[in-house]
Amino acid sequence: MKENVLDVLMYLFQNFIEEDLDTDTDRATMHSELVDAGFASREVHAAFDWLDSLVERRNTLSAPVHPERSFRIYTEQECARLDTACRGLLLQLEQAGVLGPENRELVIDRVLALPAAEIDEAQLKWLILMVLFRQPGQEDACGAIEDLLFDDFGAWLH
Repeated sequence: MKENVLDVLMYLFQNFIEEDLDTDTDRATMHSELVDAGFASREVHAAFDWLDSLVERRNTLSAPVHPERSFRIYTEQECARLDTACRGLLLQLEQAGVLGPENRELVIDRVLALPAAEIDEAQLKWLILMVLFRQPGQEDACGAIEDLLFDDFGAWLH
């Protein structure tokens, strides 16, 4: 099975959403279940490291002083990972009030933390949902991203 870290993260999110991912006992059990499901042990460890970094990074990123008067310029490395459609999605979500500047930066940071090359819009939507789900007070934003994943998001914006 040729799976990557993002596939493991998506599987974890879909199947263990209610679980406490912070205890070693639960992680050991989940690790076994993930390996039994066909994921490589190396990829499972990398997914848990990604989740740990998400918690650590959440507290270190800050928003611009005046986000309403600022705009995001992407680096060459960020553009290599996030194509025009993905960058457009981030901008659209930010303008719609679903994704704030702090969480946008956290999403970009988490995209860059993946060992994969470029990601597509569907994968980005899952990453955004994972990031927002781990943030307190982001229930409405999570609902909007779930709508984006499972329904027609265009109708939500208009």
